[in-house]
Amino acid sequence: MTKTYTRDYWESALSALTLEGRNFIGGDYRSAVSGETFTRIRPMDGKPGGTLARGTVADIDLAVASARAAFESGVWRKKDPLEKKKIMLKWAELIRAHGEELAMLETLDVGKPVLASLNVDVRLCADGIQFYGEMIDKMYDEIAPTGPSARALVRKVPLGVIGAITPWNYPMIIDAWKLGPSIAAGNSVVLKPAEQSSLSAIRLASLAVEAGLPAGVFNVVTGYGEEAGKPLALHMDVDMIAFTGSTEVGKLIMGYAAQSNVKRVALELGGKSPLVVFEDADLDAAASAAAWGCFYNSGETCHASTRLLVQRSVQDKLIEKIKAVTASDIALAHPFEPSAQIGALIEEAHMTKVLGMIAAGEKEGARRAFGAEQVLSETGGYYISPGVFVDMTNDMSLARQEIFGPVLAAIPFDTEEEALKLANDTIYGLAGAVFTKDMDRAHRFSEEIHAGTVWINIYDMSNFATPFGGFKQSGFGRDRSVHAIDKYCDYKTIWQQFG
Repeated sequence: MTKTYTRDYWESALSALTLEGRNFIGGDYRSAVSGETFTRIRPMDGKPGGTLARGTVADIDLAVASARAAFESGVWRKKDPLEKKKIMLKWAELIRAHGEELAMLETLDVGKPVLASLNVDVRLCADGIQFYGEMIDKMYDEIAPTGPSARALVRKVPLGVIGAITPWNYPMIIDAWKLGPSIAAGNSVVLKPAEQSSLSAIRLASLAVEAGLPAGVFNVVTGYGEEAGKPLALHMDVDMIAFTGSTEVGKLIMGYAAQSNVKRVALELGGKSPLVVFEDADLDAAASAAAWGCFYNSGETCHASTRLLVQRSVQDKLIEKIKAVTASDIALAHPFEPSAQIGALIEEAHMTKVLGMIAAGEKEGARRAFGAEQVLSETGGYYISPGVFVDMTNDMSLARQEIFGPVLAAIPFDTEEEALKLANDTIYGLAGAVFTKDMDRAHRFSEEIHAGTVWINIYDMSNFATPFGGFKQSGFGRDRSVHAIDKYCDYKTIWQQFG
């Protein structure tokens, strides 16, 4: 029987919810060494939310020491693969069993609709942990061809201590993208979640221990990037940093790796993804994909389809269809409302930044077709309506910069050659799409777009079998799929000579 959720249900659940904001180190909750805390403001209404430990170098040192001790002891690394698999699968089931609680924590932190948190974020987090748990007893070593006088065993071995730094837009999902493969490979992890979205990470760690993950294998330190994230990236006993976030911070992470112990780095960074629509396309499908691809999660998605490249002959018709889809299907409301499809932006400072970018775009000549305005201000929350700007050129700031808000830049083109040039005229290369009924053109075009993922006549469809990551300044290294495990391992050759 399907459960019916109402706003009253979630308000009642909120009143009974315990918000645990301490670090999780060595299998237990710990206050910051300094004793300092900070309080998150809830994006949905501007009220105080969770109070969290303000981690610093001292807390990172404790967490790394805990992770290193667990790794060196072999308490997880040397455990029988079948036993490790059972623990990971139990962890996934506990995530599902605590789905409503985790969804509430996610929504309080980031302002997205609680039903999206429950049905998308919690589900994909659990699926990710399960996917990599099921991989554990299916990872084989190799025997290299050497001839009869020797045998060379090529082993895939864990790196050691992984530092994971994750963003605030999809906290549980991206946590699972890092935790699943790194822990399945046998590593220990120190996770520094974004300061805006730490509550679900702490709960994930406690559920992991409840499932049987040994203490110290998964640690969480909360706090600000400069005070906790930077020390983690600089730490001499961390073997790798896996980071998802802005390109600007990604460049700093690479510098920290070089300044310290030349640790491995994997980066999933920003995007300004093109959605290209030719005049022969199914415009209804293209309109739905463009609206959902850009406006879902209030536009706070790294691969959001924020650049709509549309053949000039159908531009006006397509924009009207996007407006209709947005009005009928993409309801903006308080995150506890069952009707809400999108909710609040992450915080007031980000809302102000997005509004400032919109104003700058208009000064450059971008024309507002609809939306892209602050709304629901009476709630105290941070809401911007989905909007489209037209008559744009690819050199305008709204077409160049990653806005991370529900703002779509429509840029007309006349020829396929022009469309391809526009699509690739960006520093980013995370994703893209092409809409056309000409399959020769679809495949020709998709091959030429410089991006890690390209969709044909659809947008943002994927599963854990497909790798995710970018080209150019969208970073390197891949999350998801079996390939994600590779970056958390190294190859070790053991040579035996006979006679």
